[in-house]
Formats: sequence, structure tokens, C-alpha cells
Amino acid sequence: MRTEFDLIVVGAGPSGLSLCRALADSGLDIAVIDPHSAEELSNPPFDGREIALTHPSKHILENLGIWQGFAEDEIYFLREAKVVNGDSPYQLHFALPPTDSKKRPIDTLGYLVSNHNIRRAAYAAAQKQHNLHWFLQEKVVHSTSDAQRASVTLSNGTQLHAPLLVAADSRLSSVRRQMGIVCDMHDFGRTVLVFRLEHSISNDHTAFECFFYGSTLALLPLTDHITNCVITIDSRKVHTLTSLAPQALADHVAAQVQHRFGEMRLISEVCDYPLMGTHARRFHATRCALIGDAACGMHPVTAHGYNLGLQSQEILARLILRQHGQGKDIGADNMLAAYTRQHQRNTLPLYHGTNLIVKLFTRETPIAKVVRGGVLRVSNKLPFLKTIITRQLTG
Repeated sequence: MRTEFDLIVVGAGPSGLSLCRALADSGLDIAVIDPHSAEELSNPPFDGREIALTHPSKHILENLGIWQGFAEDEIYFLREAKVVNGDSPYQLHFALPPTDSKKRPIDTLGYLVSNHNIRRAAYAAAQKQHNLHWFLQEKVVHSTSDAQRASVTLSNGTQLHAPLLVAADSRLSSVRRQMGIVCDMHDFGRTVLVFRLEHSISNDHTAFECFFYGSTLALLPLTDHITNCVITIDSRKVHTLTSLAPQALADHVAAQVQHRFGEMRLISEVCDYPLMGTHARRFHATRCALIGDAACGMHPVTAHGYNLGLQSQEILARLILRQHGQGKDIGADNMLAAYTRQHQRNTLPLYHGTNLIVKLFTRETPIAKVVRGGVLRVSNKLPFLKTIITRQLTG
């Protein structure tokens, strides 16, 4: 069995496989390690999560040959977005701009694609390249590195070696921990519930972020009459929703949004996830780099987590290709340090800014309620601020 490679990628999720796709024509031999089977990667189950993709992310996925794997009726358009505070009728409105930053006409703020469809398309695209060597149904039980190479030991005892190890194994990355990279973790003490609702009144392809008192509700438009519902609630109270009958849960959401979508009906299973944000202090160690959620795991309220993951692999792939093209060491520390600097410019403001927004809009003190309303009203009157935010989506 071959044990020496040019690159080891731990995690065959969208971030890890996107990096593999970016290096498809590099001539680098890549070992891909993942605990799932080929069948599970080929047909991942529905998990309730709809991923908001920006225009730049769409371009990245197109270049990687992943976007082309989405069926047309599985790509949903996000044309506008609104934010509401508590029971107030006042809305912070993000309208669709006529053009992107390069003055090209656009017809949507962003796109929504189901997470399981992204995973399936990424794996299908990766099957087309011949420089990947798969180690599936295996976990990394130990990883280490020295000045010459990185090494991992798999659950079956096999040891693999390469000049560079890339961790793409989730926000609770075991490789990150084994490589001694410090990570800031924020447990929000909340649980996320995700499910689909069908409704009688059109959503007009508009997303709603509703900051109530005690919970947050995000409504993400899929088709005109189907919406993905994302509820974040104190984990101690999650049973108050999970114990409801399907129609009672749909009625609860309908009442919260004052029946703006008419009658609602649950049409999917309800999935739940603990809510935790993570940000590594640095995105590299000796001959090791972090991408995707292993580098930065975001609170979903600003919908930037997956987009940051795509940015991370794009930056790292560009540096690897340049280094390899010049005949230099792709695991060199100066290259990995450059990766950390470049990607942390993307992640640090968004990660800490998002956490501040969440802290403000989940506090329920009288002062916080007043400040929350004031922030929305001021933001609505600052066109330049809204332009900055929409540019994040439209590029």
C-alpha cells in the first residue's frame, strides 16, 4: 500500500474536496481521508441545512466543476432580505441592487443550495480526477509533523506521510487539536432546529431574520411556497418545540410571523444541531493548514460560514500552486504563514462582528431591546453600510 504522498487532506466534505478540485491539474498526488463510505459520500442524507452562497462562491464552485452538478430545480434564489426585531413591524430591508461591483446586471442577492446536494456534487466532481487516493471509512487517530514532513496514523494502523497536511475535518477538528493549534470556542448554549415548511402565500424569494425574545427565527426562501425554517433556541427550552406535533410546530412558526405566509405545513423531518462558534488563533502549524470549519466555524446568523470555507481553500490552493509551479516546498512555513495572514483578514472581522450581533440581539434586558430597535433604524438610514453588506453577497 502506498504511504507517501504530496498532500494529505483530512475530510471529504465540501471544503476538503473543493481544495482537491482546485489542485486537479497540479500533478500533486493527494491522499483523502474520511470516516464515511463511498456510498455515504455519493448519496448523503438530507440534513435540513440550506447553504447561502454568494456570487463569488458560485464562481468558485463553477470553476471547480461542482456547481454544474446541481440540478436547476435545486438552486434557489435569494432576491431580498429583511430583519425584524421582536414584535416590531419595523424592518431593516436589503433590496436587490441592479448590478454587482463590476456593474454587471444581477437578478439575485445570492443562492440557496441544500447542504446534502453540495456534498454530493463535490464528491461526484472529485471522482473525475486521477490524482486522488481515497482512504475511506478511516479516521485519523494521530497526526504529527517535523521540519521534513507531516504524518498521520489511521484507525487501521496505516501511517501516511506528505510534505503538507490539510485539516478539513469540522469545527471540532481532531487534527487541529493534535497539531497543537489553539482555538477559541464559543458555546452559545443554544440549539438550532431546521426544517421545511410549505405555505399558502408566496415568500417572494425574500429571507427574513426575526430576532424574537428567547429565540431567533430565520426563514430562507426556496420555492415560492416552500421555506426553510431555522430556529435557534436556548438548549434548555428546545423540548418545548421538539415535543410539538408536526402541525403544531408549523402553527407556532406561522403565529410568530403573524401569518404573513398564510397557512403553513411541515413537509420535512426536523433536524437539530448544537450551536458553537470556533476560530483558530492561527490557521497553520508546522506542515499543516486548516481550511473550512476547522479554521473558522461561524454562527449561522450572517450565513457566511460556508463562503468563508470556500475562500480558505481558494487562498491555500493558489499559494500551493504558485509554490509548486516554482519548484518550492508546498509545506514551507512562510507559505503557510502567508495563508494565515490572508485568510484571517476575511474571518476575524466577520467572526467577531457576528458574535457581537448575536450577543446584542439575543439579550432580553429592557436596554438591549431599545438598542436593538435603534440599531435597525440607524442601519436602514445608512445606505453605505447596506451597500457593504450586499457587496459581500454579490461580489
